[in-house]
Amino acid sequence: MPSSTYEYLGTKQKALKINLDKRIYGSYAEIGAGQEVAANFFKAGGASGTIAKTMSAYDMTFSNAIYGLEESGRYVVESRLMKMLRHEYDLLIERLDQKRGADTCFFSFADTVVALNYHKTNESHGWVGLRFQLSPQSEPNDVIIHVRMLDNDAILQQQALGIIGVNLIYGCYYYHQMPEILLRSLMDDLTTERIEIDMIRFNGPDFKKVDNRLMSLYLVKNGFTNAALFGPNGQNLQPADTLYKKHIAVIRGRFRPFALVHQDMLQNGVAQFLEDPEVDPNRVVVLTELTLQNLRDGDDINEKDFLDRVDILGKLGLTVMVSNYTEYYKLISYLAKLTKLKIGLISGIPTWNSSSTNSITPTCRGEFWKPLRRSLAGKSSCMCTRPCGPTVRWPTASNSSCPSSSGIYLVI
Repeated sequence: MPSSTYEYLGTKQKALKINLDKRIYGSYAEIGAGQEVAANFFKAGGASGTIAKTMSAYDMTFSNAIYGLEESGRYVVESRLMKMLRHEYDLLIERLDQKRGADTCFFSFADTVVALNYHKTNESHGWVGLRFQLSPQSEPNDVIIHVRMLDNDAILQQQALGIIGVNLIYGCYYYHQMPEILLRSLMDDLTTERIEIDMIRFNGPDFKKVDNRLMSLYLVKNGFTNAALFGPNGQNLQPADTLYKKHIAVIRGRFRPFALVHQDMLQNGVAQFLEDPEVDPNRVVVLTELTLQNLRDGDDINEKDFLDRVDILGKLGLTVMVSNYTEYYKLISYLAKLTKLKIGLISGIPTWNSSSTNSITPTCRGEFWKPLRRSLAGKSSCMCTRPCGPTVRWPTASNSSCPSSSGIYLVI
């Protein structure tokens, strides 16, 4: 069943190949954006060979009766997806294992999605996942992704979701021995202008050798997202969920290694950040950020070197962000979309005095603040904790280059 090399197939071809594989059999549960994934398998032909059940519990009362209540009251969350996968997979085993379990690889596919509303005022995103066996009567694996749907039309978003669902199922069965190829194949028949994948997680007995931190790196490296996040335990995190309603303190560096100077900057920077009476210590997330530029050694990224660095950061209990935001203002603008609370940028003076780095020169010209005026207006006042050297003048609240209502703290 698994392929040894990548072979491009269109969405319909993938769905048909799965339908004709007699060992694959399962169910589809989809909430939001129609039932586009199951529809692709019906349209491909031969669906009776693969589909045991399809369903869509749109009504909240029905959904809660089947999958239970969510503590957060939200429905487009990872915990909802996991309940759906667990419930549907357990039903398959309960009802069909005795009948056909000896020669069948069961799966349950699920997604919970919010598509573009009529007024086009909401953020379109969703959780998509597959629980599946790779051999009959074996323990299942999970592959979970979070997507942002970028089309400016609800029908196009539904189509894109249908495609990525087929890609996920196909990749899990035919590329599971090549996780990076599985990841890249998720974008077959799609572009990054239509779908962003900002989180992926592999779990299960057949993925014991998969390092989810590398999967985060691959998402950014392949341009599927501009930033990926994982916690001290190495588990990949969805940025919007992790940073929602949080104060964010972020320090950028190569961390090769994480030296005493980094530790000193982090401790003193966070302490300064917490002096703000509006910053709730219980809502602070500290990020250590690595850019692709800081990870590259020439044109390549040394994966072992990357893992060595993040191992140290993880042991220190730090959350790591891998990003493609070379310029600081882009990083801050990105974070400002994820939280309405304070953002603290911890950096050393030599970084800001540099005139040869693209990420710094906008600040030296006073242009760093221009995009922030648009995205951060109305949060709080701008603060520098101490004056800089004579080569760079920091913008102040009385300086026209600095937005007096930004939420940025420059801790130096």
